[in-house]
Order: sequence, then C-alpha cells, then structure tokens
Amino acid sequence: MKRYLILEDGTAFSGHGFGAPITATGELAIQTSNFGYQEAISDPANFGKILAFTTPMIGGSGINAIDYESIDPSVRGIIANDIAFHISANPTFQDLNDFLKEKRIPAIYGVDTRALVQKLKNKQVIKASIMDTNDAHAFDQIKALVLPKNKTAQISTTHPYAAPNVGKTVAVIDLGLKHSLLRSLSLRKINSVVLPYNASIYDIINLRADAIVISNGPGRVEEVAPFLKPVFDKFYGKLPILGIGLGFLAISNFLNLELLDLIPAYNGSNFPVIEQTNNRIWQTAMNIDQLVVPDSLSLNLSRKYFDLKSDLLAGFSIKDDKVLATAFNPEGSPGNFDAASIYDQFLNMME
Repeated sequence: MKRYLILEDGTAFSGHGFGAPITATGELAIQTSNFGYQEAISDPANFGKILAFTTPMIGGSGINAIDYESIDPSVRGIIANDIAFHISANPTFQDLNDFLKEKRIPAIYGVDTRALVQKLKNKQVIKASIMDTNDAHAFDQIKALVLPKNKTAQISTTHPYAAPNVGKTVAVIDLGLKHSLLRSLSLRKINSVVLPYNASIYDIINLRADAIVISNGPGRVEEVAPFLKPVFDKFYGKLPILGIGLGFLAISNFLNLELLDLIPAYNGSNFPVIEQTNNRIWQTAMNIDQLVVPDSLSLNLSRKYFDLKSDLLAGFSIKDDKVLATAFNPEGSPGNFDAASIYDQFLNMME
C-alpha cells in the first residue's frame, strides 16, 4: 500500500506502508544508530516523534522480550529505507511489522532517508505526518498541527513503584526513563524506587533515600525545572544526584549554565565524547536537543566530558557537591557500554 510522509515545508515522500494502517502526526526525528531499532522505538524519550532510521535496513532481528525500553512505545511513526519482513522461525522473536500493527504505530519503507537528513540539517524541529494522500488538504492539516507540550507529564509514571534489590535505596525521578537505566542500577544492587516527575521532597524524605537519579525524557528543561527546583533546593550537596539526558539539562539549568540548542538534535548511538582529565574517548548514545556552553562554566568541576562534534559540554561531575550529570545515556541501549562506569562513579558517591 502506497503511503506518504508529509512535511510542514510542503514536501512529501512516498513509500510502502507497513505497520498500523492509520494516520499519525508528530515531530520528525533522525535516528542515527546502526543497530538497536527496538530500543529506539520503545525509548520514552522519543515520545511524540516520527523516527526516521538512517541505517539501510531495520527489522532483521525482530522484536524480543529483553530489549524493550518501555512496554508501550510512544513514538508516532517509523520511516525506513528498507525493512526485513522475514525473520527466523524462533518463537521468542516477533516480526517487526506485526509488532507495529499490535502497538498501532504506522510506518513507511522505501523512503530516501538521506534526503530527510538533509531536510533536518538546519532545523531543530519539523512537523510531519504519515498519510494516505499528499493533496492540498493533507498539507493544510500538517500546517495546522500543534506539537504537544509538557511531554514529560504525559510519559512519566503517575504512581510510584519499586525495582527492588538489596543495596542502597535510590529515588529515581521519572522524566521518561528507560528500562535499561533501572537494569543498570539493579546490576549494582541498587534498590530503586521510581517517582513521578512532580514528586515532592517529602516523597524522597519518606523513602530515606541514599541518593537521587533524574532520568532522561522527551520534554524541555523549562517544563520540568519548576518541579525539580524544590528537590535541588532541598537535596543538592546533601545527597548524591545523578542526572541523565533531560536530567543533565535540569541540573545544568539549576546551576545557571548556558544551554545551547543542537541543530539538528542528537538521537543515536554514535556520538563520541572525551573526558578531559585523561583524554579517554567514549562512543555514546544520546537523545537530547541541548548541551552546555563551556564558556558559561564558573564551577570547580571534577570531571568534564566534551562532545567531540560540537565541543560543547556533554557531562560533568562535582565531587564536593556529590553531583554527576551526563547528556549521554551511560547504559547505551541502543549503544555500547563505554560509559557504563558512570554508574560506578555514582555508586562511589554513595559510599
């Protein structure tokens, strides 16, 4: 079935429809990972996005129970150059096409994703829609589209829940967290309790938490800052705090560091960062639209991680204040484990 990707600038890309045969609208985002499509599709930080994959083909390894980052994906659509319709007859794997139909996610393959990359090269946000037609009415609809705000409020958990273990207790503030974040903490025997984005300081006090993690997520920092400020005012410098992705931006904003928009936003697993203290380079996964301007630093940082592409600050730690913040996802997913030691640094802060 022929379907169209409609963009707000008046261009349309035709391709073959698969997945759910429904209309969808959202923010077009380029996903640059060469692997890990299941993790990207199910990452809550991709809430509201139509993901365009730059890798030549997706779907070859199907969908499995281990690699979910959330059980119910919140992406609005998938765009691919090509997909694999036939995978091995292994009962533990599900076909990508069937999975997308089940989750009501529309998709198109046979699209020149290289042209989409060029479209987004000089834009941070572009509205898009997956439709059956590319007529004037379709373009009128996409122009009238208002992208959702307060994404974190829509994707964060509404009720606290535990990911139990036998070690220290950590309050995890959910701005759109991935399962692999909780898995990384659990592997280090952390007893995690996940709290909503608007958790109060009393929620954390009542847990007798030993530390706080502020997760990644899809929202803008100005949307979550009012809810996190009381937490920072109460616990900054007293409890170890780890911020990842949007959590990194929230900590940077609290410290009055200047944030610079990335055009286009980073979304993939191939972003190298360098640690200034030892010149070690990590290949990292990021899903973020801002980084910190180094010239705005007036703090005594123990460690600094710079994005090699932009020379902007992509992570830092402040030993005296027990703060660790990274724009990249230390657990990868998708991505490798180069930066996994961030969790070990955080663990050491709790000792």
